[in-house]
Amino acid sequence: MRRRELIVFAAAWPVAARAQSDATPVLGFLHSGAPEQNTERINEYFGGLAQAGFTEGKNLKVEYRWAMGHSDRLPALAAELVQSGVTAIATPGSTPAAIAAKKATSTIPIVFAIGADPVEVGLVASIGKPGGNATGVTSRNTELAAKRLGLIRELLPGAAHFAAIVNPTSQLAGPFTKDLDAGAATVGIKVEILKAATDAEIEAALTGVPKQPGNVVLFASDSFFYLRRAKIAALAMQLRIPSIFDVPEYVAAGGLMSYGSDFSDVLHVAGRYTGRILKGENPADLPVAQSAKFTLAINLQTAKALGVTVPPRILALADQVVE
Repeated sequence: MRRRELIVFAAAWPVAARAQSDATPVLGFLHSGAPEQNTERINEYFGGLAQAGFTEGKNLKVEYRWAMGHSDRLPALAAELVQSGVTAIATPGSTPAAIAAKKATSTIPIVFAIGADPVEVGLVASIGKPGGNATGVTSRNTELAAKRLGLIRELLPGAAHFAAIVNPTSQLAGPFTKDLDAGAATVGIKVEILKAATDAEIEAALTGVPKQPGNVVLFASDSFFYLRRAKIAALAMQLRIPSIFDVPEYVAAGGLMSYGSDFSDVLHVAGRYTGRILKGENPADLPVAQSAKFTLAINLQTAKALGVTVPPRILALADQVVE
């Protein structure tokens, strides 16, 4: 994956006046998923943290709390970290974890890396001036739903029925659906919204798509789906349903296509942001960064199995190709 630059919505990042303690800082790490399914992403995050001068076991202690795919556990896990007196809390790659941390404390610094608009989900007052105890990086992948719709239509110009699967319990569902509906309206098509918040509901949603040519499915940006990406890709292949996702890990798992911000860079920058907070900068004054580059990935093996011919233009645009 090529390293991408990120833009920041401010010219200067003021340094907070508070002094740093000589004690080894303790970072609370909070995530809705499981470690084995997020290895590469977490490595990117800690790579950014190391670039900022902090390495676990050397000059940093880390307290991990994984919800293992059960977001309802996050409030209790966040409360544990707050009660333990961690120096800061990081929630890289998990919007539900960021929101749980924000609800658990208004004083301990929080650094997030999420796919949603942090203002819309209540994490910060504004992009340029967060104003509270949280800051970080956003890919805004929920706002790229219309772009994904356009790409899947270009890949499959004969598509006649469009469906999108969202997790109704997720804070990302609303922004995704709003952007998708707006994009669909501009080209005069309708997208059926299917809801899935459990494994059984994902299977029911996919198997419920009419068994006929011309059907395509878009998946909303959501950590719940991300954790199940291999199963989702396999089921979509079994049912012969072309699908598009937000990040290339789905494509690596056998999904047909993805388009979204380069989340590896998002996490790397979140690691660097965490380092800045640990050195004493104030999250209230540290502007939220946003990814400026995007990744298009396509799985030619899956395309061939589905009988999909990839247009030369899409192939030329692709940043990652599975052959």
